[in-house]
Amino acid sequence: MGQADTADNGPLPPPAQRTLLYHYCRLRLPQLRLSLAAFERHLERGLRLFREKKKATGQSVDWPDFLAGLHVWDWFLCCGCLEREPRAWEILFSLRASRVDCLLVDALRARAVRLFPRNQERQENAVAEFWGYLLAGERPGSLPILARYDGQRPLVPWLIRVFQNKHVSDLRREQGLQQWPEEDFDDRDLPFPSSEDGRWHDEFRQAAREWLADLKDSELLILGLRLRYRLSQRQVAHLLGIHEGNVSRATTRLRDHCLEVIGQRLVEAGWTGDDLMGLVLKEMEGLLLDEPRLSADRLAAMLAARGQTLTLPGSGNDNQ
Repeated sequence: MGQADTADNGPLPPPAQRTLLYHYCRLRLPQLRLSLAAFERHLERGLRLFREKKKATGQSVDWPDFLAGLHVWDWFLCCGCLEREPRAWEILFSLRASRVDCLLVDALRARAVRLFPRNQERQENAVAEFWGYLLAGERPGSLPILARYDGQRPLVPWLIRVFQNKHVSDLRREQGLQQWPEEDFDDRDLPFPSSEDGRWHDEFRQAAREWLADLKDSELLILGLRLRYRLSQRQVAHLLGIHEGNVSRATTRLRDHCLEVIGQRLVEAGWTGDDLMGLVLKEMEGLLLDEPRLSADRLAAMLAARGQTLTLPGSGNDNQ
């Protein structure tokens, strides 16, 4: 790491402070084996990003300002991922979005459902491609997404925001509108492109949460296995030890009851649209992925109470 000060980058922190911060990070995340040299490279990068962002707003900042706002655990984990530390990636995959205590990947899926309603292939591709862009960058010469993280915000909400804003910007391009610049992706939540009154999105979610609150564990299990884990009716029947016809009838009953309860609630609120089924299909999957009662942990606990476990192909646990 270069020691020379420059007008653009400003002075680097003294070696003793860098070393102290390194060992503090190692104490916070002892699973990561990041060398001091690699740590210093990432520290220089993070400090440079921080200064550039503040300089663009006319602010003059330095090392103490960077350190005061640094989310140490998140930033050090990001450094480990950029250094291709396997343990760092395992930890990243297991991180949770604190608002609803769901896995990061489920939070991304929920955003993808809203961005690309009724287009499962595009939803899955959006999430899968995002993982690749974290380390490789979207285009030749572009920075990997993780390399744009300066540690000044919690990592999980920042990743969710960048994911959402990237795809909102892409959708603007598809609609013939100007894309948002990448440097704006992590500053604020860009609005979802929609021609509909956002009121019905909120009304639907409130009605759907009230409907979910009345469901039994057996019904929640079927919803979770079918929609979160995308199991077929046959796979659900085999896992739960029941006849496939029972799963089919339960699914139909849940769908009809959902439409009845939510439809009545929306009509009472003034809904006059014709495509209630379309609204449900558009909104429901994203809500279910956000629902705490359908989190991976809750589903696993419900299965465990029945003496059953779920292991998905290619994963070491049931959270993927």
